[in-house]
Amino acid sequence: MTTQKAVALRISNLLVKNGFSQYALCKKVAMSEETLRSIINERYKTVKLDTIIQICDGFNISLQEFFADDLFRRENLDVY
Repeated sequence: MTTQKAVALRISNLLVKNGFSQYALCKKVAMSEETLRSIINERYKTVKLDTIIQICDGFNISLQEFFADDLFRRENLDVY
């Protein structure tokens, strides 16, 4: 899978796990809904690390916790 897909799935999973709507997360981290929607719908080719950190803050997790998911295991990613 692409890294964009892995990031999108991780955010979606965290939304469910934490009982957040996209709107609630956006309000919590002062991010536009369009930005989050674009990330989740994989419309961005890349996602800036600053944006992921901002999202992590909304979930009250570290960057390490965000990426400590099987989605980001090397064998699961289409990275060359």
